[in-house]
Amino acid sequence: MILSKYSMGIGDRFARQGPAQLRAILEAKKLGADIVPVWNKSNREHLIVHTHPDSVRAEADAAVKALGWKGSYHVDADHIGLKTVDSFLRASDFFTLDVADFTGQAAPDAEIQAFVVRYGKYAPTLRIPGIERAFSISTQDVAAIARKYLLAVKEAGAIYRHVEAAKGREHFITEVSIDETDTPQTPVELFFILAAIADEKIPAQTIAPKFTGRFNKGVDYVGDVAQFEREFNEDLAVIAFAVAEFGLPRNLKLSVHSGSDKFSIYGPMARAIKKHDAGLHLKTAGTTWLEEVAGLALSGGDGLKMAQDIYDKAYVRADELCKPYAAVIDIDRTKLPDPKTVRGWSGREFAAALRHDQKNPAYNAHFRQLVHVGFKVAAELGDAYYQALEKHAETIGRLVTENLLEKHIQRVFL
Repeated sequence: MILSKYSMGIGDRFARQGPAQLRAILEAKKLGADIVPVWNKSNREHLIVHTHPDSVRAEADAAVKALGWKGSYHVDADHIGLKTVDSFLRASDFFTLDVADFTGQAAPDAEIQAFVVRYGKYAPTLRIPGIERAFSISTQDVAAIARKYLLAVKEAGAIYRHVEAAKGREHFITEVSIDETDTPQTPVELFFILAAIADEKIPAQTIAPKFTGRFNKGVDYVGDVAQFEREFNEDLAVIAFAVAEFGLPRNLKLSVHSGSDKFSIYGPMARAIKKHDAGLHLKTAGTTWLEEVAGLALSGGDGLKMAQDIYDKAYVRADELCKPYAAVIDIDRTKLPDPKTVRGWSGREFAAALRHDQKNPAYNAHFRQLVHVGFKVAAELGDAYYQALEKHAETIGRLVTENLLEKHIQRVFL
């Protein structure tokens, strides 16, 4: 199974926006961008919302049928490990192998030394086509990289072989995720990580490294944009070189996690993939849920009241809701509006504070991030929330399509 050049992870917390998401992909195709939709949802999200991976497959299949989509599409078992993968095997054909927990844990010394013997030939100078500077490295450097990442890649190999045994090699796509680590990978580290992936015979089609800067949920990139652009271009060069050196899949491409709403780096990303004629997988999971809440608010009446209720409860339970996402949110509690104030807002005022329009002085990134992690509150509303989504489907769907097409696809892929 081959993943096309451009693809988007279009997560959907409550599995109701599949047609609206796919409509954005269809509109993009009319404009000249061929993008493969990949519906993704993590095990943690399934546990919070009380859903099963089969529901994601059902959503994707239904959307494809309803809109007459003729292209390929996939369902991603997002951020899985050996302990969580089994429930995804039937429904998924794309597996994001998350081995961040194993990064920094050393493999046996004999395996590290064997890795150094194989790849010490790249010392003392590593030259990568497409990168002007040369990298000075020693065999000790290679050993240090192996000590930090080799065990994690071996774990990815174990997960891959588990999936392969259940589904067959030709029936799924593999992504290796190392983005949830403590520090960004350098080009040299990424090169040797890819060497280790080749050693494990993982046919990775996407790799998700950690980049410099903050990739907080649902808000813009925070960091040095010029530095990110250098890193992104260098990573593309590393991938192209590693594919040739190690026999990795020719379509191996970068995957950007928490990629939704990173507006300030979309331009650099767009320039880079065009310059290198490279593919890209962009994950935009949580942004659809936020458009649902904005759509409820703009619908007024009971929709607005539900949006206000969600914020009210999220405000009171902020510590609980933020804890699992502490590494990917930055909320200044002093800049959160009081729930009593929000109760007095119109639907337009609520949506203006929530929707990511940096030109709008009413936009509040702290408000947005709290609502982002507050989907647990909506899940606890049960049928009442799903009924509200159905009642206000037209308004919500319009926002979801507009958001993906205009704020994401057009800025990156067109």
